[in-house]
Formats: sequence, structure tokens, C-alpha cells
Amino acid sequence: MVREPDILLFAADPFVAMNAIGLVAFALVGASKAIREEFDLFGIAVVGLATAFAGGVTRDLLVNRIPLALSDISEIALGLFGVGLAIGLHLVLESPDDHPITLVSDAVGLAAFATTGAIVATEAGVSSFGVVVIATINAVGGGAIADILLDRAPFILFEDFYASCAVLGGSTYWLAVTVGASGSVAAAACAAVTVGARLAAVTYGWALPTAQTLRPAGEKLRNR
Repeated sequence: MVREPDILLFAADPFVAMNAIGLVAFALVGASKAIREEFDLFGIAVVGLATAFAGGVTRDLLVNRIPLALSDISEIALGLFGVGLAIGLHLVLESPDDHPITLVSDAVGLAAFATTGAIVATEAGVSSFGVVVIATINAVGGGAIADILLDRAPFILFEDFYASCAVLGGSTYWLAVTVGASGSVAAAACAAVTVGARLAAVTYGWALPTAQTLRPAGEKLRNR
């Protein structure tokens, strides 16, 4: 059951609530990936914090404001808390990066950051396209940087139904605001659509088609 103060916090400033959730969740996810690759504690912290902050820093630079990560020490504290959670999970779980806790945290972080990106973009007065783009960058930018640090191609470019969930969430936020919904209602809708789409994708194995999957259809057309 959600306590009344939590509801009031979200209604008063959905950005603060979503930002805090996203920082902890993505720091946990990024740190768990670094632990799997047997990074040392410093490396684990770097990857965890990069996952938590890279998307938000890019978002802030795009709307011409000082990144929150550089102006609010509580941001770093939340990220380090997420890193600590990942290390704690590693001590008690066999494969924390594949555990449902981490998978759900990833979906929650994706939803939270898609929402914060949409909020900031809307307040900055960008176009509808800009809202969706910034929401998506905020949501997946950290994971892309983490993959580069882990010496692999960003998985959002070739695997799974992931960034598309943030696109759906950002579009939902813009649509909700356009039809006159309040900021808190739009934020809740964005988060719900994003996390719902991501969990459904994980559960049912959704993935976008590749050019290779289209080849059989092309061969059928040529053989007619």
C-alpha cells in the first residue's frame, strides 16, 4: 500500500520522485553488470554512476542547464546507494544481474528516466518530437555509456525491445499534456506505459525486426 506522504510527494513534484527512483535503480543495474565482468570496486562504482547519470547529464545539456549531478550532492548519494545495493545483492545472490530484482529495477529505472526526460523537455518548451527524443535519451543514455565502458556495443541498438519502451512513454507524456492532463497524471501515465511495455517485452520476448528477418519476405516476392 502506498503511503499518503508518498502520493503527496509525487503529486507535488513528480520529477523529484521519478529522478530519485531512476538514479537508484540504474546505478544498481549498471553496477551489477560491472560485477558480472569482475571489475574492481572503483570500476563498479564508475559503471554504476555512469549508468545513473549519463542520460540525465545529456538531457540537461540539451536544454541548456547545469546538470543536476554537478549541482546537487544528493544525486551522487542516491547513485552510490544504488551501487551499494548491487554489491549487497552480489553477496547474497548467485547471479544478481539476471535476477528478477535487477530486471524489474531496470524496467523501473527506464520508466522513471523516460518520465523525468519528458518533464524537463516539456518545461523547456521543445517540440513534441523533442519531448520524445529527450525522454528516450534520458532513459537509455546511461545504459549505452555503460555498455561502452564494458567494451561492447550498446545493446539498445541491436537487441531487445528497450528504447522503444521509452519512446512509447515519452509519446504518452506528450499526449497526456496535450489533452490537458496535469503534470502528475502525465508523469504517472508515462511511467506506467514504459514499465508495462518493458516488463511485457521481457516476459514475452519481444524484439524489433532486423533487416535479416525481412529477407525471407523479399525472397518470396522475387520468386513470384
